[in-house]
Amino acid sequence: MFRPYALLAPFALLVSGCAGYNAPPVAVSEPAPVASQGAVSTADPRATAAGEAILAQGGSATDAAIAVMLALTVVEPQSSGIGGGGFMVLAGDDGVVTFDGRETAPAAATGARFLDEDGEPLPYTERVISGLSVGIPGNIALAAQAHERYGKVPWADLFAPAIALARDGFLMNRRLNDSLSSAAERASNTEAARAIFFGADGAPLPVGTLIKVPELAETFERIASRGPSAMYETGAEALADYVAAETPRDGRMTAADVRSYAAKERDPVCTRYRVYKICGMGPPSSGGVAVAQMLGQLERFDLAQLGPQSPQFWHLFLESQRIAYADREVYLADQDFVEVPVAGLVDPAYIAARSALIDPGAAMANAEPGVPQGAPLARADGNEPPESGTTHFSIVDAEGNAVSYTSTVEGAFGSGLHFGGFYLNNELTDFSSSPAINGVPVANRVEGGKRPRSSMAPTIVFDQDGEIILVIGAAGGPTIPVQVARSIIGVLDFGMTAEEALGLPLIMAFGSTIITEEGSSVAAMADELQALGHGELRLLSPRGKANALRRTPDGWESAGDPRVAAMLGYE
Repeated sequence: MFRPYALLAPFALLVSGCAGYNAPPVAVSEPAPVASQGAVSTADPRATAAGEAILAQGGSATDAAIAVMLALTVVEPQSSGIGGGGFMVLAGDDGVVTFDGRETAPAAATGARFLDEDGEPLPYTERVISGLSVGIPGNIALAAQAHERYGKVPWADLFAPAIALARDGFLMNRRLNDSLSSAAERASNTEAARAIFFGADGAPLPVGTLIKVPELAETFERIASRGPSAMYETGAEALADYVAAETPRDGRMTAADVRSYAAKERDPVCTRYRVYKICGMGPPSSGGVAVAQMLGQLERFDLAQLGPQSPQFWHLFLESQRIAYADREVYLADQDFVEVPVAGLVDPAYIAARSALIDPGAAMANAEPGVPQGAPLARADGNEPPESGTTHFSIVDAEGNAVSYTSTVEGAFGSGLHFGGFYLNNELTDFSSSPAINGVPVANRVEGGKRPRSSMAPTIVFDQDGEIILVIGAAGGPTIPVQVARSIIGVLDFGMTAEEALGLPLIMAFGSTIITEEGSSVAAMADELQALGHGELRLLSPRGKANALRRTPDGWESAGDPRVAAMLGYE
């Protein structure tokens, strides 16, 4: 049983009930960093306000999470929305429950979907900016399934903040403006999208411009009044016909594909790290397993003594990444289609054996996948491109229920296809491009009805008494499990606040190359890391996008990644 925090003093929510919500076309102030009986952390203050409005109305964490997802469809179209999918991890009186709203491939999709007649990858535009990349969206189905079990506020009320934002307008911030510029090929792919976000000169509208999306408001109103059937039944033919018309080859989407879509409840991946319980998402996400493996492999080291300023810590962290990701590439995929040895991958004995591969004094030459109990006899490695169109939000309600929800359209602005006022995902490019390597099948190959592997890692952390102490997740494609594990270590081992932990540098191993952020403390450790045998450190601009709630003696600390906070201004 998860204990409600009745002992904590009530807090004043920043907005009134949803029924009277009137989204202002101006910047919304950030909430107080600590809230005592409920809290919301998102990548945009207007989405935070939507979630808080639902909590003020007496809504559950699930209700608030749905309102946030819908609001982000409006104000953060580059990252997520009802045209994509997501994963929800929920903790409450039923224990830990996880919902899978990952997109699926059309039934007629084949393993050669992204290959030409010679077996070579199709050109970028045909592969990504087309119907080939679009999976059946899952976020509305996920929301409906979760709301049916854990919702307290009427379904239609959850749409009110997002409808107001879409109809009355919101201000273009610097982050959206930058995304429209950097991903212009996708963002401006359709006339409908250009009319919303771009000027007559073809450039993104200036920061501070009032943006209205009336077609999206109408879409929300239909789904609010008719339920998910407005998207998956009466709306199935229009969606499928639009995507099919934009699909040049291989298994086009049909209305039957849309009608047959279902969100699924999955078994959570729960493991121990020191005295803590860590719960995350299982397949088709690789995030829960990867986070569990990285933390488990590092448990034998005194990370608190090393601290974040130690090159030794970052060396150990890089080695744990390499080992976890070697397993990820071979074993993790949609468990409805391939055998995924989850229990073996997170078995403490197996993780301890993998940890033994870490040499504190030298980087390993190459990380090979292990052979966990239940591993299939033959499985080839496969990779998918990074996700840059993803967002995460964390919610805790007055009764102590928590939701960790990561939502995505895959790349920035997804496929570039714009339908009903929202962007459609390009999630199918998360499948491995080749169905087999040297005759050995790839677990994450394209198959009809299958869900592509994801890196998303919504996570909830409990202390030794079963209290929820951290609700966390991130965006950023394959860097997501790394960001989540790093931030958990920051809070649990380094004693940091959530904000400090989210601000830790990103460092990740890609083969022999290490990426990190220019100007970071880790970038200054290049010589020490290379002396330990690590390869070239490639410096990138600051990146990361995580959100978290941390329980403190005074209530909940709401924190966002400082890298994102710096981009939310209107100047």
